[in-house]
Amino acid sequence: MIPSAGMHSKLFIVAVLILGAGHGRAETRQAPLWEFGLGIGAAAFQDYPGSNTTRVYPIPVPYFVYNGPFLRADKNGLRGLLINQDWVELNISADINAPVPHDTARYGMPELRPTLELGPAVYFHLLNRDEGRLKLDLQVPVRAAFTITGSPQSIGWIGDPRFVLKIKDTFGMHGWETDLGSGPMFIDKKYSGYYYSVAPQYATPARPAYTAPGGYSGTQFGITLTKRFSGLWFAAYLHYDTLHGAVFLDSPLVQRDYDWSAGFGFAWILGRSTRLVEVTN
Repeated sequence: MIPSAGMHSKLFIVAVLILGAGHGRAETRQAPLWEFGLGIGAAAFQDYPGSNTTRVYPIPVPYFVYNGPFLRADKNGLRGLLINQDWVELNISADINAPVPHDTARYGMPELRPTLELGPAVYFHLLNRDEGRLKLDLQVPVRAAFTITGSPQSIGWIGDPRFVLKIKDTFGMHGWETDLGSGPMFIDKKYSGYYYSVAPQYATPARPAYTAPGGYSGTQFGITLTKRFSGLWFAAYLHYDTLHGAVFLDSPLVQRDYDWSAGFGFAWILGRSTRLVEVTN
């Protein structure tokens, strides 16, 4: 499935002030124990945050939903492994980054290999109003990053806590769901160095040697829109990062002070369980 874009900002402070604290009554519904499907989509994104090279990739869109008693898998990821309460969940956070073979700023340097980021994420459910149609979560993921071609190599870690506002039946349109999110991003020195350091042997007059530090790496904003039809699932997202104040902003490999990506996808529902289970909205 298309990854949900991370996000956070003053928007959510305003939302808290308007809506007030507290939880609404949890609503339940009947749903299949599992569903699966497959589709296709496309995504456009920069080679890495700060790069001025943008690429467009076709992507497969797998769809899988599992509503087990202790394990859930849906558009929000894999969750409920250890903690699954009304106010908190323990999930799994994952991300995949594409390889960077021919970026102009990195000419003559080793290619950036594709990476996998994987780690735990704690979701705090701050608000649940109007029978689950309006929710506010604080999501706190921490992921370790590894290259996934050749000999796997650890390249450090990333953490990007964010507020996510979830809206069902957006603008009165039944079945459409919108996630709005924002928050800061942090990386360690090893992760920062993988993308932004320039070793002395790769230095040129236009690309001096540079050692990237770890720390604050920008703030992300994003919106995700999804809709489940009778036999089709649709998703689209738009993601923007501002790199103002990022610790690596002085790197000669940084050509822009922002990062963006966008994508969409369809998945056809190919099968579902005949067994129905009770699911909390």
